[in-house]
Amino acid sequence: MPETNPRRLVVHLGEQRPLYSIPDWALDEICAEMPEGWEVVVVDEPGDGRGDGGADSTEALEAVRGAEIYLGFGVPAPLFEAATAPPEGRLRWAHSASAGVGASLHAAMRESDVVLTNAAGIYAEPMADTVLAMILHFARGLDVAVRAQAERRWNKEPFEGADPVGRELAEQTVGVVGLGGIGQAVARRTVALGMTTLATRRSGTEGPEGVDVLSGEGALDRLLPRADYLVLCVPQTEETRGLVGARELAMLPDGAVVINVARGGVMDEEALVDALRGGRLRGAGLDVFAREPLPDSSPLWHLPNVLVTPHVSGASPRFWRRQADLIVENLRRYLRGETLRNTVDKRAGY
Repeated sequence: MPETNPRRLVVHLGEQRPLYSIPDWALDEICAEMPEGWEVVVVDEPGDGRGDGGADSTEALEAVRGAEIYLGFGVPAPLFEAATAPPEGRLRWAHSASAGVGASLHAAMRESDVVLTNAAGIYAEPMADTVLAMILHFARGLDVAVRAQAERRWNKEPFEGADPVGRELAEQTVGVVGLGGIGQAVARRTVALGMTTLATRRSGTEGPEGVDVLSGEGALDRLLPRADYLVLCVPQTEETRGLVGARELAMLPDGAVVINVARGGVMDEEALVDALRGGRLRGAGLDVFAREPLPDSSPLWHLPNVLVTPHVSGASPRFWRRQADLIVENLRRYLRGETLRNTVDKRAGY
């Protein structure tokens, strides 16, 4: 006789943005992993993977009742409660296709025994490419060149004057704050280009070859005075909120560049604006902001030494190849009763 209550996998990975909406081939690969006795329910209503994700829908709320596995962009509280409410609630594993999990770590999730995984590392390679582009933008004076081009000015003086804007990467030091997947991808690139590369990490001292890893109390303070380029790659948690403010910016060398691809809350934006206006910093490359979209009134739009990208550093056509590979591997591990990759530490917040 057929099983009356099959085990259920819910897939809620459609997205409003075409790049992030699950393609048919990825859905086929996921479905092919499910053995007999499992039901796969695909939610047609699109989710929202921006930021930490977290959009739910009426269709998703119905589908998760009695589901054992949920794949979506974030796990908002109403959806989680529907998936765990007795008597049918039996959620055991939830995967967020977003890297950040702040919106999914509500009290109900933190207090539960549901395993939460995320997409940490999926975005690392394109994000590291963006960081490298931002470094080169300022190192070779492309910001100056773009402004001159817009005004049709042939002006060599900034490049050939007494204090030229151009620098060679091999004579510069980059400080990577946070040596997770993104930080490691950045560090591999900067080491390959001959840059002295320092990094901080929460625990441990191992990193990619050629990286001087600083850890323990005072690690950030030891890194800052040496960083010509400060690259923020840490997840936003209670511990990292406001990590870099006026004090930390004042510790950077004259002419330093700040690059933030982490989360807007890691940086004190007002302090950064003051430092940029004061002339000590060479510039800032920013992909994330305290408020998104960045308000029209923000001075960051107009400062000549700021490069703004609209939280797109991780965008890549390869997103779904990496995401599907992770999900499929974890499905196999789950079915074998093994530890899942990218399991979120609910206490640490990432």
